[in-house]
Amino acid sequence: MHSPLPRVLVLTLGGTIASVPDAKGHHAVPRLSPAELMASVPGAAEVADVRLESFRQYPSGDLSITDMIELAQLVGRRADEVDGFVITQGTDTLEETSYALDLLLDENGPPVVVTGAMRNAGLPGADGPANILAAIRVAVSREARGLGPLVVFADEIHLPRFVRKIHSSSVAAFSSPNAGPVGWVTEERVRIPLLARDRGPTLQPDAVRVPPPAVGIVKLGLGSGPLLPEHTAGFEGLVVEVFGGGHVPSSVVQSLAEVNDRIPVVMATRTGAGELYRSTYAFPGSEQDLLDRGMISAGALDGAKARLLLVLLLASGAGRADISARFAAAP
Repeated sequence: MHSPLPRVLVLTLGGTIASVPDAKGHHAVPRLSPAELMASVPGAAEVADVRLESFRQYPSGDLSITDMIELAQLVGRRADEVDGFVITQGTDTLEETSYALDLLLDENGPPVVVTGAMRNAGLPGADGPANILAAIRVAVSREARGLGPLVVFADEIHLPRFVRKIHSSSVAAFSSPNAGPVGWVTEERVRIPLLARDRGPTLQPDAVRVPPPAVGIVKLGLGSGPLLPEHTAGFEGLVVEVFGGGHVPSSVVQSLAEVNDRIPVVMATRTGAGELYRSTYAFPGSEQDLLDRGMISAGALDGAKARLLLVLLLASGAGRADISARFAAAP
């Protein structure tokens, strides 16, 4: 008999949410099966007809862009079978994996909700069960339809393009500095009062080169000198985390320009919030100087997300003009 409840496919990828410590409460590793993970979530069976599938069993630092391409392909293949997806994984790279999915999945399919946990199953106050239940509620809600992938953590709903992990251990580790959460979950209610504007064009997972090209990321600091050849060896693109609104030391400019003659260079602010200037300053190494030299602004994207976008654009065969246009369309 067909269940009257909406169907949710929970795809597990490992991480803290699936981790269990040893007998002394230390050295946790991701080893819970999907069934063991869901057994700790009270009330889930009353919200949805939950199906389970293990996609990966990794600490999230071991996940790759190729994994995300394959995950997006899997979601596309299974979209007609379910009413929503919940993806559980480690938090170390959740802000990046969710954004990769945001770039690879359009808004026409069932909601895709990414969540995780900061405390493993052996710790007091483990937050995984509550996060999974909230994610399931969002995945089956009418409010989540048509928004593209979402991140649910600590009962808050975030857009992948803005969300960041801002604390190494707090259960409220995720925030969206430039936008804030777009909604929340209270009791059994899902509220998404802040509708997102256009996400920009998505990419087709089947048209993305695997393995994707290597793109480097360099963070500048006080006294940084010119980029050396080894900083960009083997890369097809480079992201530079620059000062403030888009500035670098004057001593770095020429080496950056030489790199940009060979591969696309995208600059992103290292501050973690705000966006790059376009025409406020004009000194050597200013945002105007770098833009005039053909470097690409990441706008409000942080360095990690700018790198993901550049990787996937290059893997899709985009040329420099297309890359510039897509970054200009980013939030």
